[in-house]
Amino acid sequence: MSAEAAVKIVTEHSPEEIARVKEWINTEEYKEKNFAREALVVNPAHACQPLGAQMVATGFAGALPFIHGSQGCASYFRSTFSRHFREPAAATCDAMTEDGAVFGGQNNLFEGLENAYALYKPKMIPVFTTCMPEVIGDDLTAFIKNAKLQGHLPEEVPTPYANTPSFNGSHIHGYDSMLKSILETLTEGKSIEGKCTGKLNLIPGFDGNTGNLREYKRILELFGIPYTLMADISEVFDTVCDGTYRLYPGGTKLEDAAESVNGKVTIALQKYSTTTTMKWIEETYTGEKVTIPMPFGIKKTDAFLMKLSELFGKPIPEKLKEERGLAVDALTDAHQYLHGKKFALAGDPDYLIGLVSFLLEMGAIPYHILCSRTTKKFEKEMKALLATSPFGAQGKVYINKDLWHMRSLLVTDPVDGIIGDTHAKWAARDARIPLFRIGFPIIDRVNLHRNPVVGYQGAVNILTMIANKFLDIKDETCEDQWFEMMR
Repeated sequence: MSAEAAVKIVTEHSPEEIARVKEWINTEEYKEKNFAREALVVNPAHACQPLGAQMVATGFAGALPFIHGSQGCASYFRSTFSRHFREPAAATCDAMTEDGAVFGGQNNLFEGLENAYALYKPKMIPVFTTCMPEVIGDDLTAFIKNAKLQGHLPEEVPTPYANTPSFNGSHIHGYDSMLKSILETLTEGKSIEGKCTGKLNLIPGFDGNTGNLREYKRILELFGIPYTLMADISEVFDTVCDGTYRLYPGGTKLEDAAESVNGKVTIALQKYSTTTTMKWIEETYTGEKVTIPMPFGIKKTDAFLMKLSELFGKPIPEKLKEERGLAVDALTDAHQYLHGKKFALAGDPDYLIGLVSFLLEMGAIPYHILCSRTTKKFEKEMKALLATSPFGAQGKVYINKDLWHMRSLLVTDPVDGIIGDTHAKWAARDARIPLFRIGFPIIDRVNLHRNPVVGYQGAVNILTMIANKFLDIKDETCEDQWFEMMR
């Protein structure tokens, strides 16, 4: 390309000015200005509502997620799941464009539902929205009713829907809204007075770790507790490779979800991603309803198992007692590699509660704790958790901040490592500290979503990842005289 044809730089800066600014953004002065901004978000530690809705919709057997909005939005959700899980993320979209923005998207929805059912024969079509139809005020209630009245979709096909604007809330709120709508639709007319299935309804919340879901199922099977795992993505986003493509490879059976209204117990493992769903379940379902923290670490796993034992009158299996002993031994053997080290954390509120609890157990210091879209209730809960341990005394909680804020914290008040998803890698690199990848999405490493981070085995997995990385750094950076066989 000739110099004349090259794109002209709008503003040119001298190498000296670039170097000056590069140093300045690492200062306390810049941090103060950074934390004062209000109208700009840089690298948020959350995704948008419809992505969470697609996670739920994908977790039901034979369900085809249907996005009422633009094709670009649909591609973003699907590509994010495909990059994280390295699996296909089946979904369809009614591809609204400029005419839909002006005249409304009802015709797009009609044509999209008709084509989706004709081509893919789904058992259920959960519908959720993106920004465009929300801004113009599309009425999904009327649109879906009209689609069935006019014969675009058979009346008997369940079509739950949720309003999930990307400009409000986050992926956990989309998860919550879509799950509530699906359960409302499937359980309608199924409640029978006096009937009890004897089953546990387990709601894991928004969790991109298929290993976690498999660990929950393994624990329940060891207990001998019959269960329905809601929005079960473990077989959908972690399926076999045997040469056969399965459009609907797994998920919660619709009939099991429909019968959940008559269950013995309903447990939610994430308070912040199931708020409206659990409020509705409290009013609608029979049996006991419980919300408890995710079982991170020893203490919270103990609480989960004891609650199962209490609710179902079953002793804790010997196998799980043995696993606890092995985990305590592993944590004792390696606690010195985490003890006293400072950590920054960024992620979803329920994950942060669990991870901070684990670090406190290990004598580590949760120092910077950032949640980019949450409430004062979370801040209060996190501060109360920090107050339970002397290792939490230095911890600071930052709500509704982003990863550019986190960068300022890391370069002005350093820590030994940061726990978060792939988006934290830039801040970690600038601060020259290791990133321990736990959360969603993880798109720059492989198979981490298959390794559970909950339960006793999850505690060992987290410890092993963190301790070994610190040992790697020690070997890679120490002087020759300190390069030893044993660490």
